[in-house]
Amino acid sequence: MSAAVPTVRERALVPTLVLIASSTAVVASLGAPLVPMIARDEGVSLSNAQWILTVTFLTGAVTSPIIGRLGGGRHRRPVILAGLLAVCLGSVLAALPLGFGAMVFGRVLQGVGLSLTPLAIAVARELVAEEKQLATLATLSITTVAGAGMGYPLASYIVQEYGVSAAYWVGAAMAGLTLAAAVLAIPANRGSEPRPLDLVGAVLLGGGAGGLLLGVSQAHHWSGPLTIGIALASLAMLAAWVRWTLARRDPLVDLRLATRHGVLGANVTALLAGCGMYMLITMVVLIVQAPTATGYGLGHSLTVAGLMLVPFSFANVLGNRILRALDRRVAPDMLLPIGSCLFLVATLVLAGFRDTLWGCVLAMVIGGLGAGASFAAMPRLIVRFTPAEETGSVMAFNQILRYLGFSAGSALVLAVLQLYAGPDGALTATGFTVAALAASAVSGVAAVLGFVLARSVTDPEPTLQEVR
Repeated sequence: MSAAVPTVRERALVPTLVLIASSTAVVASLGAPLVPMIARDEGVSLSNAQWILTVTFLTGAVTSPIIGRLGGGRHRRPVILAGLLAVCLGSVLAALPLGFGAMVFGRVLQGVGLSLTPLAIAVARELVAEEKQLATLATLSITTVAGAGMGYPLASYIVQEYGVSAAYWVGAAMAGLTLAAAVLAIPANRGSEPRPLDLVGAVLLGGGAGGLLLGVSQAHHWSGPLTIGIALASLAMLAAWVRWTLARRDPLVDLRLATRHGVLGANVTALLAGCGMYMLITMVVLIVQAPTATGYGLGHSLTVAGLMLVPFSFANVLGNRILRALDRRVAPDMLLPIGSCLFLVATLVLAGFRDTLWGCVLAMVIGGLGAGASFAAMPRLIVRFTPAEETGSVMAFNQILRYLGFSAGSALVLAVLQLYAGPDGALTATGFTVAALAASAVSGVAAVLGFVLARSVTDPEPTLQEVR
């Protein structure tokens, strides 16, 4: 009987995995509420300051397959610890008064932490008891969203009281605590050696995605030919990445597996829903804290702006619980279009009632429900149609698309706002209306594609044992 009693390390495993996913998400979210203040303090434009948020998610997208590959087999524990150490160092670098460039580089290092969530999911798939796996996987999947709900109000309050650097010092302390917990709880893996690392694929993916986001975010500053040239070059790099990946025997990302029957819907929704979600979040944060004299702002403090993510986070968790309650009544495939429809409703509410605080809160609640339904359903679909040994790889690609969606949303909304800015560069009420409608269009496309792809999934859901 004594052999069946879990050890302290075994009991601490799931809480530590959740801590890894949530704390890295919190640290990564230490950007959006701070963007206006950083732009003012560092003397940069709002669109340039937005890269404090965009570059973190872009780093998470590019490093996820690299970390996933390096963390395969017996190197999983040292890779997780090294990733958390990078987050600590990035937080310290962003906190030090070394200028905007150093802060951006620190945020790049913080973005490495986002790539640890797929590894945490792979550990849970391997070591967590079967009866607890689905709940654990769903919880880990939504932490990237719920973490922002915790990080935004925390960062906003600290910055308002103690300054920008204090928020990053708190992030360093949080990452250090998580690193200590991981040292104690994450077991060594005696699996096989990791597969070869595809550095060419990583460069093509990172360069193509980064260049495309840069062109989108700076389109209003640069001349037409320059913007078009960067966009075309970036698309060419992404096309080359697809061709290179499909031709390799052991690619960084297995596109054939990521687009297989049943998995494609989760991946498409991850990209589009992630884009719409961060368009919504960015707009609400800007609207709530902007002065009323702007014509679109509500004139509240930075702390109130951060607290807007609290109802979003609670609704996210509620959406996950509703998903569990509907588990036997609604097919998991249909939760993707349902979640995207909720995003669509949320952005329409913001477009119509953004001049009131309750309208912003309502939009965030509806958006949180959509995020909870969509992102918690994704690992269920992936587990359903993916062999156990490929779960980490497919979840990593889903995470890549999610982070690319976050990055695209944060860059796209600023591009739209700057496009409708006044002659002096000031944002306008019209710009926010157009941006909200653009987010509605993105969410609508996600809902349609999610529904179409869901209809093509007709295989009965196997048990976890059958998946293995």
